Amino acid sequence: MRPAPVLKYGTAKPEEVAGMTGRQMMQALIDGTIPAPPITQTLNFWLVEVGDGYAVFEGDTGPHLLNPLGGVHGGWALTLIDSAAGCAGHTLLPAGAGYTTVETKANFTRPIRHDSGRVRAEGRVVSRGRQIMTAEARVLDAAGRILAHGTSTLMVLGNGNGENRAGAGK
Repeated sequence: MRPAPVLKYGTAKPEEVAGMTGRQMMQALIDGTIPAPPITQTLNFWLVEVGDGYAVFEGDTGPHLLNPLGGVHGGWALTLIDSAAGCAGHTLLPAGAGYTTVETKANFTRPIRHDSGRVRAEGRVVSRGRQIMTAEARVLDAAGRILAHGTSTLMVLGNGNGENRAGAGK
C-alpha cells in the first residue's frame, strides 16, 4: 500500500488552470502542480488516477470520521462517490468549461469502520450529453469488496468559451 501523498491544499488561481482541459486539471491535482481542494485534507482522501471519463480517489478511514454509533459516517462515502463521479465527468470537459452536481445518490452495502483502512473510490462516466452527464462510482475496501456505490447527475457549465458559470450567457 502506498503512503498517503504529501499535498499542498487550497484552490487553484484562474491563471494556474487557464487553458487546461478538465483531464489536464485533474492530472495537475495528482502531480501537485495545483493545490488539492481543502475538503480532501479535512476528510483524508486524495485523487490518485484519471483517464477519459474515469477518476479514482483513495482515502484512509479513522476515528475522525465516526458517527454517534461508532461507524464511519455515511457522508464520507457519499462524498467519495460524488468526488469520483464528478471528477470522472470533469475529465471530459474542454478548457474553460465546468460542472456542478445536480444529484448524487448512494447505496451503502457494508459497514465502514474506523479501522477499515484504505479505501478506493472509482468513478466512471455512464452517459455524456452536452448539458447533462451521468456517472457512477464504487467505494471498495482493500480486498475489492464494494462498501458503497452510487450515481451522480452532473450539469455542464459553459462550453469552453469562457462561459463556465451558472447563468452565463443569460
